[in-house]
Amino acid sequence: MKKITWMLVVLAILGLVVSPFVSASEGDETVIDERYGKPKLVLGEALSDNQKDKVRNLLSATDAEQVDEYIVTADDLVNYIGGDPSSNMYSSAKITRKEDGYGVVVNIVNPESITQVTKEMYANALLTAGVENALIEVASPVKVTGHSALTGIYKAFNVDGETLDQDRMEVANDELDVATNLAEQAGIDQEKVSELLTEIKKQISEQNPATKEEVEQIVQDQLNQLNIELSPEDRQMLTDLFERMRNLDIDFGQVRDQLDSIVSDLQGKLEEVTGGDTEGFWQGVKNFFQNIVDSIKGLLG
Repeated sequence: MKKITWMLVVLAILGLVVSPFVSASEGDETVIDERYGKPKLVLGEALSDNQKDKVRNLLSATDAEQVDEYIVTADDLVNYIGGDPSSNMYSSAKITRKEDGYGVVVNIVNPESITQVTKEMYANALLTAGVENALIEVASPVKVTGHSALTGIYKAFNVDGETLDQDRMEVANDELDVATNLAEQAGIDQEKVSELLTEIKKQISEQNPATKEEVEQIVQDQLNQLNIELSPEDRQMLTDLFERMRNLDIDFGQVRDQLDSIVSDLQGKLEEVTGGDTEGFWQGVKNFFQNIVDSIKGLLG
């Protein structure tokens, strides 16, 4: 009986630790920013009615009066990026427009169901496509690679008189394919892939290459800098991708600023929680839970 009592105490302590975070999340109320209109919810065409309801719950978009809802179809995939008309569209997204300077912030609300595309990969591709100043939340009720969410996001930015550049959308989609291919087939860590793409963009912004050979040198330099080994075919794939971007005359300076803004925002939020002592904060968390584990072992021993 004594051991059971102590177990209940431990569980109660864990509840006190977790509950403030849960309460803060559950207490948030949706406020529509009248400058930018309602958030846009884009649901994959292949979802069943029950799955659509699950996505609405995941994305906190159950109130039809609070969001504008759209369905992304295989026809949209064809129209926006020249994709396969037989594709099934599952992954979905909610797009909330933000003020100038916000940048592009991506949150995958159930990352266990998005198996290939990370939030950094989405952000990189969306900046290439010309998306600015938005909070993008991605979800899927089933395990998917996550590629179709990009088309849904494009659709949300091509309504109400807005239009993203067709060529930029296509090359951004190719960028996402390159990123996931490098992670899945070349065996490079997903975060490392995102870092590579980001650093290449920054260097293109700074050096303003005038030829494909200069782009190729930037790619190779960043591979060396990050100690990444690629096959000649994969290196060529990267060079071709960024050469296409160079030919589109994308303002990589603006992209770089927004990427830096995303990083700064994330670091700022962490420092706000930890008081700037991130190492001490995480060590404290580790010690706290280790003490609980040791206590449980002692009770059961």
